Amino acid sequence: MSVRLRLGERTNIMGVINVTPDSFYDGGKFLEGDKAIKRAWEIVEEGADLVDIGGESTRPGAGSVSEEEELRRVIPVIEKLVSKDFPIPISIDTYKARVAQEAVSAGAELVNDISGLKFDSGMAGIVAKAGVSIVLMHTRGKPADMQKNVSYNSLFGEIIDYLKESIALAEAKGVSSDAIIVDPGIGFGKSAEDNLRIIKGLSAFKVLGKPVLVGPSRKSFIGKVLDCGPEERLEGSLAASVIAVMNGADILRVHDVKATKRAAMVADAIRMS
Repeated sequence: MSVRLRLGERTNIMGVINVTPDSFYDGGKFLEGDKAIKRAWEIVEEGADLVDIGGESTRPGAGSVSEEEELRRVIPVIEKLVSKDFPIPISIDTYKARVAQEAVSAGAELVNDISGLKFDSGMAGIVAKAGVSIVLMHTRGKPADMQKNVSYNSLFGEIIDYLKESIALAEAKGVSSDAIIVDPGIGFGKSAEDNLRIIKGLSAFKVLGKPVLVGPSRKSFIGKVLDCGPEERLEGSLAASVIAVMNGADILRVHDVKATKRAAMVADAIRMS
């Protein structure tokens, strides 16, 4: 594995920092660079194994931002963290090849591409040349329209086929096989019921032979079950995360690092007992 993670020994925790004004849960909280940097160090203290920094909201219905704006938001944060010997790997959450290029040049070790290489044909080459890791996620359409069609003939079959294509694209461009992580894309072009089924059946994605990342944190399917807004979804997020661990998740992408880390430690202890 190219990125510095201890996959296979325990569940790894990816802490989320959205340097955006409009993300569904923490939009605006870390838009100012100093606040994002402070949060990154808090995430380290809370026990994260890596941090995922994004400059464009990918919540359902979100519009895109320009490359220039995305770069303006994220690159100074990455550069400042790297200059202070940030102790855990930095992931850049982007589907744009130019943003990925600038981020890895600044010190990011992982690219988290929600499109699974389908939105920007230059992405795989950038990742291969830099020798960094990549998360290939399944989605159906871009955030602005991905929830317009959430009907599947075969939910698991279609996601697995999509991710197989993404893996093939990556490897054809020279991305190392052991640098690839897959993500079934909770909340990206799926109904609430689909998201529940994916977590319940997460082990099905092991057929791809890659570490599995899952991001249930604070998402709307939890709100539908509990009838509450994002700010009240902690307990539901922890429940989904624990079940994901028991069903084979290697990495959890979360907002609530400390609580999820503790829950995952207990889940890991039970799973490995």
